[in-house]
Amino acid sequence: MGILEGKRILVTGVLTDASIAFSVAKIAQEEGAQVVLTGFGRLSLVERIAKRLPQPAPVLELDVQNTDHLDTLASRVGEHVDGLDGVVHSIGFAPQTALGGNFLNTTWEDVATALHISTYSYKSLAVACLPLMKEGGSVVGLDFDASKAWPVYDWMGVAKAGLESANRYLARDLGKQGIRVNLVAAGPLRTMAAKSIPGFKEFEDSWPEKAPLGWDLADTAPAARACVALMSDWFPATTGEIVHVDGGVHAIGA
Repeated sequence: MGILEGKRILVTGVLTDASIAFSVAKIAQEEGAQVVLTGFGRLSLVERIAKRLPQPAPVLELDVQNTDHLDTLASRVGEHVDGLDGVVHSIGFAPQTALGGNFLNTTWEDVATALHISTYSYKSLAVACLPLMKEGGSVVGLDFDASKAWPVYDWMGVAKAGLESANRYLARDLGKQGIRVNLVAAGPLRTMAAKSIPGFKEFEDSWPEKAPLGWDLADTAPAARACVALMSDWFPATTGEIVHVDGGVHAIGA
């Protein structure tokens, strides 16, 4: 038996098989979970990627800026599973003008987009899934350490700082319903999201050298395993936490 045996998990943000979300879905299935996926935009691409999982997984459309999608999410997920034990928030986006060293020139409209999709959606997704989490469960979000001002990350760094704060408030408000809320702060990985960040090569060049444990930019499994562990019964009293999976860079001040 795996650590997620019998659990029902919703994983958002699967785009390619190089994504952390795909790795979470794969490992969750290997650990015994029943998985439902959501995608945005090119659903046919997500459906093709889903076929690479160990078992078939339904794919639902979810635009976190669309209130109809959020309002109907529980009923649509409920067509495939009779409840949820875990929810993975792997959603983030910032316009190009909000990244790459353009911090002082980014318009509010572009900042608002980044905050809506990357920060506010954490709350929106959790609330949308509440009708399916009557017996408690776990919400896990994907983060990038927001304790520092990183090169080129700009307004996405601000959005992640907001995500970390929202994580604490969600933990406060959902704890009474038996729902744990935690983040996994992964080091830089060569995902589609990373490729959209101008100047991402700065992280690629320096992170493996700085990390005490070393860092493989192509290996999403460590971050995914942390997500799976947090959704298991092995962390029954942990909430409002940020688990760093970055080779140790956050701890050494490099």
